Amino acid sequence: MVHKKNNKTVLITGGTSGIGLALAKRFVREGYQVILVSSRESRLASAKKMLIRNNPHARVETICQDLSIDGAAGRVYQLVTRKNLSVDILVNNAGVGITGEAAASGILEGEKLIRLNIQTVTHLCEVYLRDMYQKGHGKILNVASVGAFMPGPYTASYYASKAYVASYSRAIRYEAAGKGVQVCTLYPGTTRTEFFKRAGSNIPFWAMSADRVAESAYKGLMRNKEMIIPGALNRMIRLVPAKIKLWGIARLKKK
Repeated sequence: MVHKKNNKTVLITGGTSGIGLALAKRFVREGYQVILVSSRESRLASAKKMLIRNNPHARVETICQDLSIDGAAGRVYQLVTRKNLSVDILVNNAGVGITGEAAASGILEGEKLIRLNIQTVTHLCEVYLRDMYQKGHGKILNVASVGAFMPGPYTASYYASKAYVASYSRAIRYEAAGKGVQVCTLYPGTTRTEFFKRAGSNIPFWAMSADRVAESAYKGLMRNKEMIIPGALNRMIRLVPAKIKLWGIARLKKK
């Protein structure tokens, strides 16, 4: 059963799989209207069909946009506006990783990562913070990673991009605190998603399910937690000395 929640709308980037889709399912169960953003029409159609099949009363909009190109955030904002929708919650979930030595990484791959993981996240926050300030309310959930707490040999650009997301999110949380807007950051650890396939890696056996991560994320966002770290193991990782984490990551990621 859907419990209506004042017709609020949540925009989720990377919402057709993994944590993004799991969050979409969670928001739909609470009666939110969901806007999914992805670069592939077929994936958007499948995700929308699944959400409505699971809940016939689900309200799902889709926007097909490659978020790794210049101007993507502005384009998403324009398309949402054309649909006469007002975003109450922004979830910056879309991201990409590159595995391997930095010197062996392609320039185009690196540029795509920076635009998707950093530039688009920043620009979406900027445009929706302005709207939320005008309304006097709103929530933003930025998805970082436990990788934000450490350097990541053989995934250097990905870990660094998530460190940016973590720092940026904490800063704008401070700015937004007195304006009725909440900014929270999710720090998932290893999660069973397609991220590993795209990065050219296998999914470790200890990975958490996307649904479990999404549940922690949803509850943390509703409680306005600054840092949401799902799972006791991930919370422990944060406390491990940096040099030990550096060595461990290098052993794990080196091929």
